[in-house]
Amino acid sequence: MHRNQRLSVVIPCYNEEDGVREVIGRMPPIVDEIVVVDNNCTDRTAAVATSLGARVVAEKTPGYGAAYKAGFAAASGDLIVTMDGDGTYPPEEIARLVDTLVEKRWDFLSASRFPLVDERAMGWTNRLGNGVLTLTAMVLFFTPIRDSQSGMWVFKRELLGKMKLRSDGMPLSQEIKLEAILKGARFGESHIPYGARIGEVKLQKWRDGWLNLTHLVRKRFGLA
Repeated sequence: MHRNQRLSVVIPCYNEEDGVREVIGRMPPIVDEIVVVDNNCTDRTAAVATSLGARVVAEKTPGYGAAYKAGFAAASGDLIVTMDGDGTYPPEEIARLVDTLVEKRWDFLSASRFPLVDERAMGWTNRLGNGVLTLTAMVLFFTPIRDSQSGMWVFKRELLGKMKLRSDGMPLSQEIKLEAILKGARFGESHIPYGARIGEVKLQKWRDGWLNLTHLVRKRFGLA
């Protein structure tokens, strides 16, 4: 518990045995609950997470969004914190991000990775893709945002009843931010240091980038 708020951390995983071991090992003691979503893992991700005290939830529908929605349904904290199971997002920043959310009276905080602290953590094509998607989101939805694709968020669990999260894939990362903003939530961003991933890259950047771009257009015109 921190700032009188129970904290649930939700981590979607597909074969992140080594990464999830480090992520959970770096988790601060203020976290009340760690929910790891086993999204059809074929390695020991679930066993490692369980051995380290996490609650493992299985989700058979493949995809980043499907995994997150299963994790959100299982989380019981007042605030939900998210991060990937590959070590790129810093658990050490959770307390500071929660402090920021509470002190600024926000409902949803998105952790911005840019400017990168370590440029080696993200290739130039990924940086370009993130820039294009973030600019597109800003133009289509008339809202200032620095990192539309960030996967680390802190938000009030009560928001889940207001947001319509439809994507089962990577577009969930932008959809949840836009839903929060469109539903009138007090939204803000705070910078974090983004690190190099542990293990195999799962992102298919060209396919996922195109899916995210078309999702933004469809959502803007009510087709998503």
